[in-house]
Amino acid sequence: MAKKLRDLDELFKGRHVERELIILCVRWYCRYKLSYRDLAEMMVERGLHVAHTTIMRWVQRYVPEFEKRWARYARKSGRSWRVDETYVKVRGRWVYLYRAVDRDGNTVDFRLSPKRDVAAAKAFLRKALRTQGRAPTSITLDGYAASHRAVRELPGENPAWRNTKRRSSKYLNNLIEQDHRGVKSRIGPMLGFKNFDCAAITLAGVELLHRIRKNQFAIGRLRIKDQTPSAIWSAVLAA
Repeated sequence: MAKKLRDLDELFKGRHVERELIILCVRWYCRYKLSYRDLAEMMVERGLHVAHTTIMRWVQRYVPEFEKRWARYARKSGRSWRVDETYVKVRGRWVYLYRAVDRDGNTVDFRLSPKRDVAAAKAFLRKALRTQGRAPTSITLDGYAASHRAVRELPGENPAWRNTKRRSSKYLNNLIEQDHRGVKSRIGPMLGFKNFDCAAITLAGVELLHRIRKNQFAIGRLRIKDQTPSAIWSAVLAA
């Protein structure tokens, strides 16, 4: 049974800053090309004097919680996946961000990996299967052999993959390569990450805001009258 989400008051208990401002800082950092220091300066105009390191800790603390709450309203993606990897620098070394979108450009899933090999590709596809609850009818890959091998071997591990067709097309994968830009453009101003786990959480926040921007959440049933971003976030997190 899924663990019950904590009440918002409990989630923000002990914080000496209004939760709306904490949510705003996390949301803006993950969405816009801002540094922690930029946000700290901007908050001064709202009467909040906070260290940039405090905002960093808020991102690490609350992104996983925000992911859980938004996940309740996530729409399933289509069943034709485009899978690709892009590069992210952590402590001066390149690591790999596995990502997939469907034929309409909706995000399927993502996973940060220290390696780019068969095991990493399988781990990403297993995660995507858990997220979507169903295997794709087709997966389009680039020419990297490890990813093709992963897709070939998965049906032997899980019958859910038995009807998935594997394709290789640079043209069809232009869609995922274009989608990388929406994420990478936000990562650029961060100037690299110092810690792999922190990078994974921060990227999860960036991906969450990227999906919200693409309208991948069915929040209509909440009947939110005020359609400002702050009101929508408050309604989703409190529901």
